[in-house]
Amino acid sequence: MAEAARTGPEQRTVLGGRARGGRPVVTMTIIGLCLVSYVLQWTVPGWTDRWVFSPVAGAFEPWRFLSAAFLHAPNQLLHIVFNMVALWMVGPYLEQALGRLRFTTLYLLSALGGSVAAVLLAPALGDWYQGMVGASGAVFGLFGAVLVVLRRLGGDARSILGVIVLNVVLGFVLPGIAWQAHLGGLVVGAVLGAAYAYAPRERRALVGVLAPVLVGVVLVGSALALYGAYGLV
Repeated sequence: MAEAARTGPEQRTVLGGRARGGRPVVTMTIIGLCLVSYVLQWTVPGWTDRWVFSPVAGAFEPWRFLSAAFLHAPNQLLHIVFNMVALWMVGPYLEQALGRLRFTTLYLLSALGGSVAAVLLAPALGDWYQGMVGASGAVFGLFGAVLVVLRRLGGDARSILGVIVLNVVLGFVLPGIAWQAHLGGLVVGAVLGAAYAYAPRERRALVGVLAPVLVGVVLVGSALALYGAYGLV
């Protein structure tokens, strides 16, 4: 049986990802990293300052574009609770439908998209030095992707659409919420979700590589162009 499993055709999900049984390993790993980082924020002096993102800091320490997605406001427990619950709600479904690799790229590029959106909007908003933490940008990317995937597969997307609208409104109403990251993550997630969901069957593997590469190039190029225009690079 083991030999047959090795030599038989590889099982694929409905959207062409590699089918895997068991637990949603990537989702659980991301949640675990966020929780560990949250504990370190409380126990290691300067941990938050070391990894927090701001548009100016990102110009000189580019890893902050992603590292901030694994931080949360230390004095707001509900911040990490809401993000982790939302991640657990949609993460396993997308991880199973897309496959682990495409789900990982979706999450990371959505987080990157949230930070890049903050950079692109910084000149208009004057938020060059505003610190940002949280997985919200990446989570909104998952919201955008699951909305597209559900529509592609004929599922009921109304509940997810309601959650997205509610959170978008709250981002503009409540103080201290980085709505720029929400917007950037949502757009990136929807774009990648559409690429993965609507790719022709015979070109899914190619699209699975080209789509995240192109999105990554656009995001990095946009940030570099703005930094260059303001003499930061």
